[in-house]
Amino acid sequence: MNDLEKQLTEARNELTRTQTTLKTTGESLETTNETLETKEKELEDTKADLESVKAELSDVKDELEQVNTQIEEKTQLNDELNAKIEESEGNLESANAKINELEETLESRKEELGATISSLSTELEVSKSEIQGFENKLAEMESDGSHNKEQTDKLNAEIQELNNKLSATQDENTNLNSQLMELNNVLLQKDTRIQELSDSIGNKEKLVDAQTARLEEVETELGELMPPELGSGGFATEERTTCPMCGAVGSNIKQIEDKSKVLSYVGHIPMYAKKHVCKKCGYEF
Repeated sequence: MNDLEKQLTEARNELTRTQTTLKTTGESLETTNETLETKEKELEDTKADLESVKAELSDVKDELEQVNTQIEEKTQLNDELNAKIEESEGNLESANAKINELEETLESRKEELGATISSLSTELEVSKSEIQGFENKLAEMESDGSHNKEQTDKLNAEIQELNNKLSATQDENTNLNSQLMELNNVLLQKDTRIQELSDSIGNKEKLVDAQTARLEEVETELGELMPPELGSGGFATEERTTCPMCGAVGSNIKQIEDKSKVLSYVGHIPMYAKKHVCKKCGYEF
């Protein structure tokens, strides 16, 4: 009986310990189930956030494709404008060469015409002097009556010949002056054409500058539309740029182009690197 009572007591103690352990295990199981339900809810929320991020990434990719298409169109337009500018510059150089050639020809022609006009003027003065001399002789002969009619006719013929030479010289002088005026008109037309080409090149350069500014704006928008980087767990990580001088962050930091660093060229348009500028202290980094 004593042995049985001892065994019974031990069995009761073991049962009590087992019940205690079972109760503790049940409580732990309930806690684990609650934790599991919480984790499942968090997982569902995370999946929803991930789907939302995927949708946003899809929208950003579409916008990036549109922006890239716009950049390609702007680049092609800039290439066409650059080609037109190069063509205009070539035409301008050709026109300048022709103008220089015409100016040289005009100067040479002016010198020749000047020499010819001077020579003709000298001959004209000589002819006038000879005519005056013949007229004086004729007047003397008519007054003296000592010469016959044949000599008078001869002198009249010589006077008529000199008058014809004088008229021809005057006509040639008029013709040379007309040629000189025509050359001046041609030179004036060339100067007008040069001015038109210069204005056209200036307008095209302004258009290229406007397209370049627009391209820079599109690149800035493209940088703002870049999707956030994903961390190792698949969630977006927030990386904030901090000013090393004053510690400003967020909207106090802006990004601009670093004109001193050219990364590449799109046609004739340089693509610059980026740098940060602190709006508070003005520090660039």
